[in-house]
Amino acid sequence: MHQHVHEGPASADPLLAVPDAVYRIDTDGRFAYVNAAAEELLGRRARDLVGRSALDCFPEARGTTLEDQYRAAAAGGGPRTVEFHYPPRDRWYEARVFPGPSGLTVFLRDVDAERRVSVQREEALRELSAVLDALPSPTVLLDGAGRILSANRRWEAASTIVRQAGHRTAGVGDDYLEAMAPALRPEDRTAITEGLGELMAGGPGVADRSFVWDYALRMGADREWFRLQAARVEPSGRVVITHVDITQRVRDQETVAWQAAHDDLTGLPNRSRLLQLVGESLEDERARAALLFLDLDGFKTVNDSLGHEVGDELLRQVGGRLAKQIRPGDAVGRLGADQFLILARDCDTSEAAALAFRLQTSFARPFLAQGISVPLSASIGVATAQPGARQAHQLLSDADAAAYAAKGAGRDRVHLFSPGLREAARWRLEVANRLRDGAVDELVVHYQPVVRVDTGEVDGVEALLRWQHPERGLLSPDSFLSVAEETGQLIPITRWLLGETTRQAAEWAAQGLPLRMSVNISARHFSAETLVHDVRVALHDSGLPAEKLVLELTETSVAEDPTRAEDQLAVLRGFGVRVAIDDFGTGWSSLAQLLALPIGTLKIDRSLLTAAARLASGGTGAVLAAIVALTRTLGIRSVAEGVETAEHLQMVRDAGCDLAQGYLLARPMPAGDVAHWATRVRAAGGDSCAMALRAGSR
Repeated sequence: MHQHVHEGPASADPLLAVPDAVYRIDTDGRFAYVNAAAEELLGRRARDLVGRSALDCFPEARGTTLEDQYRAAAAGGGPRTVEFHYPPRDRWYEARVFPGPSGLTVFLRDVDAERRVSVQREEALRELSAVLDALPSPTVLLDGAGRILSANRRWEAASTIVRQAGHRTAGVGDDYLEAMAPALRPEDRTAITEGLGELMAGGPGVADRSFVWDYALRMGADREWFRLQAARVEPSGRVVITHVDITQRVRDQETVAWQAAHDDLTGLPNRSRLLQLVGESLEDERARAALLFLDLDGFKTVNDSLGHEVGDELLRQVGGRLAKQIRPGDAVGRLGADQFLILARDCDTSEAAALAFRLQTSFARPFLAQGISVPLSASIGVATAQPGARQAHQLLSDADAAAYAAKGAGRDRVHLFSPGLREAARWRLEVANRLRDGAVDELVVHYQPVVRVDTGEVDGVEALLRWQHPERGLLSPDSFLSVAEETGQLIPITRWLLGETTRQAAEWAAQGLPLRMSVNISARHFSAETLVHDVRVALHDSGLPAEKLVLELTETSVAEDPTRAEDQLAVLRGFGVRVAIDDFGTGWSSLAQLLALPIGTLKIDRSLLTAAARLASGGTGAVLAAIVALTRTLGIRSVAEGVETAEHLQMVRDAGCDLAQGYLLARPMPAGDVAHWATRVRAAGGDSCAMALRAGSR
């Protein structure tokens, strides 16, 4: 058992009850007291130490921080605590030095294990900090209490920028959430606080998942976006957080989203976005909304004649002009091509109609594109949401139907939707579907005779297309051809019609009834540029001579693309096919423009014939004669359409018309009835005009 040396009786020494190693050093630097715990820690007996110089007993302490602390405490520097390494034992100790009147009292503790753990922790932290510094994004390491243990260089650099933007920043030792919270939006602050709280709290599976949240910071005039990614580091319970700048990615996504909802050409909302806006406006049952469907008139002609570059500029200007005309809170967008849509919120039918007329008036001033002044007009359909109607597509369909009716009524019109238009739209859909599914097999041709005015002889027939609908009966072309044109079925139908009519004409000729066959051709055939080929094939397959075929074209169809029409008509005329201008007097092209084409026949529309009859009653009956005289001078035959009365027939005779057709002379009839009618004409002397007049007088 070791001997302990101490001052005074043992019962008076309170240090005996202290479990730590304690020794005293007198004012001369000699051990004055060493307790048992100190003997064990120092590895020396008290009797070998007491009375001897402490630095002589442990010379390795000379010149160390321990000696410095001894001297500082003895010099009146107050209590001192020092950790020091003792080389002979290669261990770390902690000495707490307390000065007193009789010297120094030292509490000594072996802290080697703690120190080495701390060193390892610090080394691990340094290594982790080095790893964090290598990361390309601002990164911090939090302790279990949410304070920043370490931050990489990127974080420090980013903090400078954040401070310049007026936000508080966080450094080592700061509470991360407390520093970040003021700059975050409430929803971001709540989500990040909850997410990091779960990671810090630990629990089953927490270490296997990360917390990710995208948040925004206002940086001056701009908003920057970051992705916070946090994960728990086991077993320390620390949390590492990286902040990736995703601003460009978010802006790219916003750009893509904007492009997906807007028209590339005009920048206006597109069809998808418009339907979304309409749907939102219909969600409130008390809200009123109207749609205005605006379709530019004759814009294809503008595109074809002036070029698509000018056309695109005009569309941009139309969009801009419409945007300036609508009311606050309304929306205007482009559906595509030359169609625009206006959503009028909180608007009844009368207000929507007033808006439509105001928009229509805005087209009174011409548009200027590349130095060219271009007049434009628009047909506008108006549909107002009905109570209980919550389908955006249905309201759009109604507005479309109204615009279709406005277009059909002529240029520059406004039409309000009515339930009957919805039925008409359904009919157009049915027609489109049936034509696509093979309704061409239900098409039939009726033929109306064309006769010579001077002799009454039968010159030919005009082929008139009909649809023998299985439920609706015999339908005129007005009920289905416009739909066929819209759906791309018109050219196949016309191709079939050319084949059917030339075959029929060749069959009649073989029976001794040589008739000239007139077939109507649309402007769409010019655009497709297959007309010449289709006519050649029909003539070849049927064996009908080319001079027995007459192609009838309306003057408006020729006017849509006169150059392309002239080129193809010249080729057709070159191999013998005759060309006739149909419905002359209903279009808006000039007579000079028409007569410049390689045409052989001019068909005078019944409306012009009726007008001429009214003028004749006023003593100006020479109008019709003047037109006929001009055509004869140019070597063009004239055909008067719509001859329905004896007065009409007398008028066209007086005017000198070459040919005539109309209900007075003969109604359209199936192919099987044409030969019977021609036989009756021959039996009556061959003069169909005289036969018709006799029949009319009875």
